[in-house]
Amino acid sequence: MTEEKRTPLYQWHDANGGKMVEYAGWQMPVQYEGLMSEHHAVRQKAGMFDVSHMGEVRVKGKEALSFIQHLLTNDFSSMKDGEILYTFMCYPEGGVVDDLLVYRFAQDEYLLVINAGNVQKDLDWINEKAQKFEVDVIDESDRTAELAIQGPLAEEITQRVTDQNLSEIKFFNFKDHVTIAGVKCLISRTGYTGEDGFEIYTKWDELETVWKALMKAGEDEGIQPAGLGCRDTLRFEAGLPLYGHEISKDISPVEAGYGFFVKLKKDDFIGLEALKKQKEAGIPRKLVGFEMLGKGIPRSEYDVLLEGEKIGFVTTGYVSPTLNKNVGLALVDRKTIEGQEQITIQIRKKQVEAKLIPTPFYRKNTKSKG
Repeated sequence: MTEEKRTPLYQWHDANGGKMVEYAGWQMPVQYEGLMSEHHAVRQKAGMFDVSHMGEVRVKGKEALSFIQHLLTNDFSSMKDGEILYTFMCYPEGGVVDDLLVYRFAQDEYLLVINAGNVQKDLDWINEKAQKFEVDVIDESDRTAELAIQGPLAEEITQRVTDQNLSEIKFFNFKDHVTIAGVKCLISRTGYTGEDGFEIYTKWDELETVWKALMKAGEDEGIQPAGLGCRDTLRFEAGLPLYGHEISKDISPVEAGYGFFVKLKKDDFIGLEALKKQKEAGIPRKLVGFEMLGKGIPRSEYDVLLEGEKIGFVTTGYVSPTLNKNVGLALVDRKTIEGQEQITIQIRKKQVEAKLIPTPFYRKNTKSKG
């Protein structure tokens, strides 16, 4: 049995009330004060997440652009240095290996930020596909630490500990070699919450310095450390997918409603033909949002019924802290759901009615300064 890994902030979490759980082989805080309190802090003020468990893979070499064009679904041909794109890495059959962010340093150098639970699987896949290209694939996960500061006050708080003018960093852009609390960092205007904010990357042993400085800088505004629990409710409200739920080896990005990040007009990428066929034949399944009309919280993998027949399953469901309603996402048969307004969720032994509602459940205008 492999030993669970600890981030550089493990001792801080333990000393400051973090309730630790195992997640993707890591000891991570699921909450501190409580999920609801942390969720509202991010929506209204600022919250901070330890995301050092994420994977970072650098791709360098003269064929780096050709390689990521082949490997990933988005189109990186017109990407500029300092920009970030969200994308999928797919199997030939169209299912998802992972969803990730791509940071461009130069035409021959990119950083891929991958999900914690998929690091080894992704690395094996990337290394296998890289053999036909003149590129180096460097796993930097074990020496790169990361935090995310998210919320409407994130810029104001972070600005207090850096000389970099943060208003110059546009949404989905980054700056490298930025000094934050005396530490050289990479900072990007990205996040997984639906709020404005930043993700900050440092060397492993320097993250605690930055974390403590930001906590101190935001204490008057009520900044809170936030755990995995509210990270999930925040991303869910904002309509952001979680691997293994809204997307997976068996759920394609176009089925899940993220076709914008799949560029079918590209010459080639792994999964292109399968995804094209899916689109041309009519996407078989569709991700929909719903609100419970009766009592009960819709949990992942609960059956979705229409007139007593199963038409799909719940991918994620919660009591939404922002809406204070029981809502969920479900992957259902596209043709069957057309024109319908209500569905039924099988919650244990009872069937509970729900109405279809638009997604995302929460939308905020994220800053896009230039």
